[in-house]
Amino acid sequence: STPSFQVDGKFDRVQFESVLRNAGLSPLMYRDLVRKEKVVEQLRTGYLLSSFSLESDLTRVIELDQQTRDLSYFELDADKVQAGIQIDEQDAKQYFDDNRASYKTEEQVVVEYLLLDKVKMLDEVKVDDDEIQQKYQALVDNFEGQEERQASHILIEISDSRDAGDAETKAKEIAQRIAAGEDFAELAKAESDDPGSAENGGDLGFNGKGLFVPEFDEALFALEKGQVSEPVLTDFGYHIIKLIDVKATEAPSFEQAQNDIKFDLMREKVEAIYVDRMERLADLSFSSGDLVEPAEALELEIVTSEPFTRLGGEDDITGNNRVVAAAFGDELLKEGVNSTPLELDSSRAVVVRVKEHLKPREQAYDEVSKQVNAELLKARVSDALDAKVADILVALNGGQTLASQADGSEVKSLPAVNRVQRDLPAEVLQEAFKVPHPAEGGAEYASVALGDGGRAVLAVTGVQQGSAGEMDEQERTTMRAVLGSRNGQYDYQDLLTELNAKAEVERL
Repeated sequence: STPSFQVDGKFDRVQFESVLRNAGLSPLMYRDLVRKEKVVEQLRTGYLLSSFSLESDLTRVIELDQQTRDLSYFELDADKVQAGIQIDEQDAKQYFDDNRASYKTEEQVVVEYLLLDKVKMLDEVKVDDDEIQQKYQALVDNFEGQEERQASHILIEISDSRDAGDAETKAKEIAQRIAAGEDFAELAKAESDDPGSAENGGDLGFNGKGLFVPEFDEALFALEKGQVSEPVLTDFGYHIIKLIDVKATEAPSFEQAQNDIKFDLMREKVEAIYVDRMERLADLSFSSGDLVEPAEALELEIVTSEPFTRLGGEDDITGNNRVVAAAFGDELLKEGVNSTPLELDSSRAVVVRVKEHLKPREQAYDEVSKQVNAELLKARVSDALDAKVADILVALNGGQTLASQADGSEVKSLPAVNRVQRDLPAEVLQEAFKVPHPAEGGAEYASVALGDGGRAVLAVTGVQQGSAGEMDEQERTTMRAVLGSRNGQYDYQDLLTELNAKAEVERL
């Protein structure tokens, strides 16, 4: 059922083997890995599924979740306040003097670099028909004699509860039972410790040579069709192996293979060129005082970057973590040398050199005057709005109405607002559910900053508690499971924290 093992939504043995091979795993190694993961998953699932929530917790959560509030509010427009504020240059300069540290430039570097790119080398590579034909013939020759073997096995595991001697004894007993005529598949279902294959009678499917551990491989490919091996010892335990079937592989036709062969040949040639030039680039960059000599020798362009900080630049070269680390490293900054070749990915590498180191400095007022004016204006608008809101709240708590303080803004009244309502600003909604419950017939007032810089003043005039009785049993069951799972996650995390605190962990 693993998606990466499927083709068109169905399990595919070739895809399965290819994925495992690329990961450096055999089917048995993969099954062992899955087994270990399942053990951890079983522990975690045990906590999640065995945890629970009290009925009182469920009722309280439902009441809070379904609570509604009667709400009125109006907004104070930042632009209207800003229109009445003027910033003179003297104030701006004073603000700049008071906050000089905020206007320092960040440390930056400008680098020069040489880029080695495999893709650009493809134009240098030629592949003729004779090379393709020779490669195809080698492919055909390699296919001759290759075969895939369908095997079944019974695994007797060596574990804490069963030592090697006991495992060997049991494996030999099962081998004798097979020799006496008992069905291999039925014995695999009953006795095998490999859960991945036991339910299928031990069937491992068709596999090529080299996919299993050496001991297993050697025994399997020494069998005749239908033959059963003696117990074979591997790191996983003792295996009894039966060869079910043999399937010879067939080489693809020349028409089917020629495009892939041409691509492989071009890739091999480009790789050889790339490796050679990488070595030359490393040697020349190390011995040169700048990038001119390696650039001329390898016919590469010296590229100068835009200034960038320790967070990296905006392009994929100066934004690369390796490039940033090298550019800001002591070796390049202090000694002024070229870097070693830095691999950006599997097909590109760069050598960088710091051309200019721009240290942090205090900027003059003229350089940042626009920024200073904008920030001072924003600060004064915010101060003016906060002062206005403070006066409004005093008036409201003194008995004035929301409408009398709106100063021409529209007062919006929304009865029974719920926690997920979308027809009002999110900041207003969040603040509305933080406000204390108002007294009967009264109101609780609050203010909140809006995303556009404005403010909202709100009044909560009523709170309607949610009712757990209004939720049907299926919804209650779902909510109960969610709360229980959440509690289980907390418990499991506490377990990991406790185990980690007690364990002797060596961090590499």
